[in-house]
Amino acid sequence: MDNYEQQASHELELWQQKMQKSPSMFSKVATKVQTKINNAIPEKLHKAITSAVKGMTKTVIFGAEITAHRKEIYTSLQACENKVLERIRVNSNTAAAEGAITGAGGILLGLADFPLWLAIKMKLLFEISAAYGYNTEDYRERLYILYIFQITFSNPHKRKDIYRKLNNWERELAYLPQDINGFDWRTFQQEYRDYIDLAKLLQLIPGIGAVIGAYVNHRLTKKLGTTAMNAYRMRKLNNLTIKQ
Repeated sequence: MDNYEQQASHELELWQQKMQKSPSMFSKVATKVQTKINNAIPEKLHKAITSAVKGMTKTVIFGAEITAHRKEIYTSLQACENKVLERIRVNSNTAAAEGAITGAGGILLGLADFPLWLAIKMKLLFEISAAYGYNTEDYRERLYILYIFQITFSNPHKRKDIYRKLNNWERELAYLPQDINGFDWRTFQQEYRDYIDLAKLLQLIPGIGAVIGAYVNHRLTKKLGTTAMNAYRMRKLNNLTIKQ
């Protein structure tokens, strides 16, 4: 194991500890408050939001432009992750520019931010998956991508459950839904919405929307990329352990 691999292994260990960390008191209180808010929302509205998020996500994740990515082969982990870091940088900057433009445009353009930013984030995940050598045309790889997205924007309670799925992916394959419609879209959209609601509401405020939009989109896109790096590092390591 070279110096870079040792560093990557250390970063992975820290990430794994974070994913398994019990929720703080503040997080527990915030979760209770958000649960009360969700319970107050009419069921018809929940279904409508779930349907909209499911439709947008399926459109993005099965889009021709994204699924065209083919797996790549690199001679070392460092070469692979240099490519990954470059894609994170480019997509984070693109997301920041998009957030600034939609944030400056008030409520109407602010509403357009959701599908545009979602497309950027999913594109990034497909590029990272391909860089680590996985075939993103495989439906199961797209589910892995959805779980990476979900763990990034979940509260600590749900995060631990998703982490266990990712950490035991080879066993999890036997229990995957037969198609993408079997995925838990209700939880997916609710966790994501709860995570970014406040930031996105601030983005709609005239005068500061552009700054908030750029900052939030850049920071959270970068966070998604870092999560994906560690998820694929963990998967590679687990696969090596199984083969041995």
